[in-house]
Amino acid sequence: MKKLLVTGASGFLGWHLCQLAKQQWDVYSTYFFHQIEISGVSLLKVDLRDFQALKQLFQQVQPSAVMHTAAQSSPNYCQTHPEESYEINVMTSLNIAGLCADYDIPYIFTSTDLVFNGLNPPYRETDPVSPVNAYGEQKVRAEGEILARYPQATICRMPLMFGMATPTATSFMQPFMQTLKEGKELALFTDEFRTPASGKTAAQGLLMVLEKQVQGIIHLGGKERVSRYDFGRLLVEVFQLPETGLKSCRQQDVKMAAPRPADVSLDSYKAFGLGYQPLSIREELEILQG
Repeated sequence: MKKLLVTGASGFLGWHLCQLAKQQWDVYSTYFFHQIEISGVSLLKVDLRDFQALKQLFQQVQPSAVMHTAAQSSPNYCQTHPEESYEINVMTSLNIAGLCADYDIPYIFTSTDLVFNGLNPPYRETDPVSPVNAYGEQKVRAEGEILARYPQATICRMPLMFGMATPTATSFMQPFMQTLKEGKELALFTDEFRTPASGKTAAQGLLMVLEKQVQGIIHLGGKERVSRYDFGRLLVEVFQLPETGLKSCRQQDVKMAAPRPADVSLDSYKAFGLGYQPLSIREELEILQG
């Protein structure tokens, strides 16, 4: 079996990717802060920011392809810790690109819908980037420099992802559900729109991109544009949560470290044309509710 190296096994997307990829690949995956075990996956503790450790990892595993999902993906954290987050989000991503170029193997880098400013949605792959926060800026920098260093690389712009908690990570759904179950108030934006996909669907998209040998930039958003508030309403309905606490609010009502774009809906027709098939949000939630 060919070897696939996945960074970030303890992250939400990395965990889902390992679960699916191990059916077709011999999967090696890294973690650093949060120790994790995934049956059928070889797990390695590596500080990816250490270039020597990274080089050693490539020599040890000799991967046929690399999927880089490890990141500091909290926009608020990136805003308040710009240097620390730059190291993993930009420098590490470039170092991996350089090694993949040396080994001449596919490199799939997971970027974000937050590379856009939210003023001209839905966004296609060819639309100009214009991030409004540090996390988006870091991903834009990484995208550009990766493709400059290794033009055969693949940049997958990921949407907001949801799903059940993994052993070491949650999606934004878990705190929503917890708040409502405790009878507390949950105020969600009516003026922030995304095209969410489940962690499993996003992982399927990444594996499809690898299989189809897509190069350059591709969007892996879901099929529906939805506000945070409308997502919350669907969640209440499918999981039969108490809805009394669900309230609507606007972005300007909530003070956050990182500015947020209003509508970064992705146009993912390129991926749909290749066979990427996200279900509706309701269907995805019904499967999760199982």
